[in-house]
Amino acid sequence: MRVFPLCRVVRPILLLVAGLVVGGGLYAQRGQRGGGGGFYGGGQIYVPPGAKTAREIPSRSTGTPEWAYAAGFTGDVFTFARLRYDAAPRPATAARGGWTTDCPDADLNLSYRLQQMTSMKVDPNARLLRATDRDLGSYPFLFASAPGAMGLTDAEVVALRAYLQNGGFLLMTDFWGESEWAQVERLFQTILPGSHFEELPIEHALYRSVFQIREKAQVPNIRIGIKIPGTQIHHRVIFDAQGRMMVMGLHNSDDSDGWEREGEDHEYFKNHSEKVAYPLAINIIFYIMTH
Repeated sequence: MRVFPLCRVVRPILLLVAGLVVGGGLYAQRGQRGGGGGFYGGGQIYVPPGAKTAREIPSRSTGTPEWAYAAGFTGDVFTFARLRYDAAPRPATAARGGWTTDCPDADLNLSYRLQQMTSMKVDPNARLLRATDRDLGSYPFLFASAPGAMGLTDAEVVALRAYLQNGGFLLMTDFWGESEWAQVERLFQTILPGSHFEELPIEHALYRSVFQIREKAQVPNIRIGIKIPGTQIHHRVIFDAQGRMMVMGLHNSDDSDGWEREGEDHEYFKNHSEKVAYPLAINIIFYIMTH
């Protein structure tokens, strides 16, 4: 498996050109494709095995934005890639979620915000990839939704290990409680034997890379709309032997709902998408693409 050097993938890297627009104006600036006939996003959906991009899936929210990057940047765009993990059985402990959770709107909305708010050229289609896909190494950023439901075949474990050890990065969110966290820990003991998660301190440079983030805030499911009492938000990471961040899990938070549902409710957008979900995601992507 080949992983391109990160400097090859984005040129130039993330120059912030505007702040997030307070109060929902940011959402109003985007062009969008028609929605899927009502708000029914979030949970699992059927995606044909041959689907390669998020753009092939109809919006499950208020529509997805469309844009194009300038000719000549084809080899230098950032591409949001989502891990498809439906080849192995679901873990017996999995009570909810799956790899399609918040797809495609989360993928395309976050991609658009990167294109809009930074100097990055961003692929307008995003990708859906299995760990065993031959071109996985072309995408240094990989996202997994609801990893508490993730099961991997032996071949996928080997392929994901190679991807992470050769420069790839995996971001996970929308998993909750101790049983789902335990499932993720067990899984990564097979993917990266001997590795361990550690809490990323708020003083880490990632939280200052673009936006100043001073606390780890929860993005609740839009149906709840408020922080879930009794839950502690964790940002746990795995570093390699050289100190490079390989994996990050945003536990007890639904950051991808903040991307997916940004157009459905003004207060949700203002309090969770604009203030938490987008700044954190942009910081993460900036940090991993420059380190």
